[in-house]
Amino acid sequence: MAGTSTPEMAAAVSNAGGLGSIGVGAMSVSAAEEAIRAFRARSHRSLNVNVFCHRPAQRDQAREAAWLERLRPEFEAVRGDTPAAIGEIYRSFLADEPMFTALLSAKPKVVSFHFGLPPREWIHALREAGIVLLGTATSLMEARAQVAAGVQVVVAQGYEAGGHRGMFDPDAADDQLGTFALTRLLTRTLEVPVIAAGGIMDGRGIAAALRLGAGAAQLGTAFVAADESAADAGYRAALFSDAAGHTVMTRAISGRPARCLANRFTALAARVSAEEIPSYPIAYDAGKSLNSAARAVGESGYGAHWAGQGAPLARSLPAGRLVSVLVEESGGR
Repeated sequence: MAGTSTPEMAAAVSNAGGLGSIGVGAMSVSAAEEAIRAFRARSHRSLNVNVFCHRPAQRDQAREAAWLERLRPEFEAVRGDTPAAIGEIYRSFLADEPMFTALLSAKPKVVSFHFGLPPREWIHALREAGIVLLGTATSLMEARAQVAAGVQVVVAQGYEAGGHRGMFDPDAADDQLGTFALTRLLTRTLEVPVIAAGGIMDGRGIAAALRLGAGAAQLGTAFVAADESAADAGYRAALFSDAAGHTVMTRAISGRPARCLANRFTALAARVSAEEIPSYPIAYDAGKSLNSAARAVGESGYGAHWAGQGAPLARSLPAGRLVSVLVEESGGR
């Protein structure tokens, strides 16, 4: 939930008995350190810090220029200026040793990996520091790679999940395994705990995941409308609109496959091929510029409104209260 998670929300979740998380994939090292400090000022409980382990962007100036030209009519429609160029706005954890050093120093209870794995020596160092490591897998092959590298808990991300697919290679074939099928496959195969993620919005979904052998459930979309979320008004309005019932997997917004509420950007994406879209996160630079220009004139339809297929079940509650409700619904204590 990079861009949506906040220290306040993570602290509220942890204080209520869950594992609060902060996505730092879009943050500088100093911003990540401040976010961890802000969490600790509000909670003495465990924190998960999530990092993006994607392959650094492959620059293609011709493709990038063509993409900006493809988006020009959209910028003109919202009276925005088309950028002259776009670039790699997020630094991959794989190329961010200062972030690795900062995490070793801060020692959050949990660090989780998305899009792949860091070097094995980093994994070893994080474990030696007493940090529990989680890794996202969308297939059995990715899960086995996580375990072989030293990851202690695997997050089974089903195709229903909102936001970015955790695929190691976004250009590889995707079997699009659902959350429950993938969870059951991994719990039967792996000797490490598995966390079910994707489409789970209430306590009954959590209980079902646990019955399939998962050790826990991970919820993201369920917290987008929480009081402490950083989601803006347009995002929240879209979540409680008809768009919630029509989520779309697209790579046009950021350059990697991600599930989004149906909006003007996803409609545009239906008319372009994957080969036209620049690498992640270069494409995201254009997407964010377009969204910024649109918001300036009151148009929220170009936002990265990430949400899973369970979006119609969203609720607007304080994060701590939502955790309590989820526990009650799941039959827990």
